[in-house]
Amino acid sequence: MLVGMASNQQTRPAIGELAKDSATGRIGVVMGEIGGRVQMRPVRGGREWDAMPGNVVAPSAREELSARLAVRNGNSQVPL
Repeated sequence: MLVGMASNQQTRPAIGELAKDSATGRIGVVMGEIGGRVQMRPVRGGREWDAMPGNVVAPSAREELSARLAVRNGNSQVPL
């Protein structure tokens, strides 16, 4: 049983990685874990939200690409 738990922990995205909160469908960056909850922040910045650890999963390739493109497009805009 402990082996299964260890493998589940390894598949959860680590701090600083992109992740999906499967309860809400939101993609964000894992910021940490406090009080049994995972703190996540939107990829373009903003207010963190708490997610249940069991709901934090790796995003699909398409979701990850979309999030990375959103960040790149946001960074390429020059404010007037």
